[in-house]
Amino acid sequence: MRLYNIPRVVVAAPHGRSGKTTVTIGLLSALITTGYRVQPYKKGPDFIDPSWMSRITGRPCRNLDSFLMDCQVIRTSFVRSALDVDIAVVEGAMGLFDGVDLDGSGSTAEIAKAIETPVLLVVDTTRMTRSVAAMVSGYQHFDPGVQVAGVILNKVARPRHEKILRASLEQYCGIPVLGAIPRDEIFCVPERHLGLVPATENDELAEAVIKLGNAVGGLLDLNGILEVAHQAPPLSVEISPCDAPVMRRLRLQGLSSAAPRARVAVFFDRAFTFYYPENLEALVAAGAELVAVNTLRDTKMPEVDAAYIGGGFPEINAAEISANVSLLSNLQEHIEDGLPVYAECGGLMFLGRSISWRGVKYTMTGALPYDVTMLDKPQGHGYTSLQVENSSPYFSPGESVRGHEFHYSRVENLAEEIKFAFRVTKGYGIDGQHDGVLYKNVLACYTHLHALATSGWAPRLVAAGERYGTKRYNRS
Repeated sequence: MRLYNIPRVVVAAPHGRSGKTTVTIGLLSALITTGYRVQPYKKGPDFIDPSWMSRITGRPCRNLDSFLMDCQVIRTSFVRSALDVDIAVVEGAMGLFDGVDLDGSGSTAEIAKAIETPVLLVVDTTRMTRSVAAMVSGYQHFDPGVQVAGVILNKVARPRHEKILRASLEQYCGIPVLGAIPRDEIFCVPERHLGLVPATENDELAEAVIKLGNAVGGLLDLNGILEVAHQAPPLSVEISPCDAPVMRRLRLQGLSSAAPRARVAVFFDRAFTFYYPENLEALVAAGAELVAVNTLRDTKMPEVDAAYIGGGFPEINAAEISANVSLLSNLQEHIEDGLPVYAECGGLMFLGRSISWRGVKYTMTGALPYDVTMLDKPQGHGYTSLQVENSSPYFSPGESVRGHEFHYSRVENLAEEIKFAFRVTKGYGIDGQHDGVLYKNVLACYTHLHALATSGWAPRLVAAGERYGTKRYNRS
């Protein structure tokens, strides 16, 4: 074991909607502007916040999740991705101590303890003065294993309000205030039904968020935050000298292992952006050459041996996808020929017959026998636990799989003869009992998996591609 000294902070809050993302964007912007190399992280399952954190820092944001990963995996993942940076910033989720049970399993606090990181507590001070001290004092002392090292005040009404808040925290908590953000619409970030709008969707929006970050960053005590970050103790983990991340950027074209075993298409455009960096890295490490496919522009599939279709917002881009008839038809032909395809959430929607959204029905690939309808309320939201019931190229019966889901869509008109890969023991999946539609070499599910929690998935997808490629080559 070696000791790694990585300055770091966790940005947390007493509850959701306190302003963690606003503060994180501001802190990242301030650090980058000052010339620091920054590695961003997000606690728990999320694709959208990380897309902005990646865009600001120029590095793929990593997810740290104690429901999906054990403590050692979290520590190793954290250290190996921060070996060449000046500081690491982790954005929490929900309230600091909120988890999936009474013990706080899966909470931001659990992550902070796993990587021994001091916490900056973002407090929404709306209609609050001296009570802020009682609240912060409770968070300081609730769990001795969590170090709440600084407070950032959000939605401060006026200078007099800020003065009372600062004095209360100084007198009763002895904790530094490391920033104060006024109550103003300009400090709010744009949202949609899954949270922030993804960074890849709109250049004007991206520019607005960067301006927001610069404005918020100027309101933070950067020197004070850096001082807190340097209080974090060295972390002891086992890291191989050559164990640097394979993928340094979110660019897919040309990402390849030294001796590729299979070419794997990854659908990546405005409609499909939900990919964990570790999933793509795991494919490369297993012997894949990754080839990007754009559903909005490409008219046919490239010469590949397998495909990975992640999540995203195909409903937002449904008209353009539906108009790309040649790609849809070509993909369906490849699937009928036996192309191995692994699809998650948006990918599941894309592979069906149609997507109905806001009263309009859009034709999709038609590779799988069902339709999809978008609804106003979440149909599945949270962590999932699955038991493998039917075999596929990617899983064997009896295996357990953990992941997460967040979808407003519902599968309808599903063919009766269809087989499912998984029985759902936690979560909703497709019908509350099953997830993972199986057809030929396709597995399409609502559950998003993470390669660090499901280590066999990437090697099996690459192996399936290698078998298909050999078979295709022999036929030709």
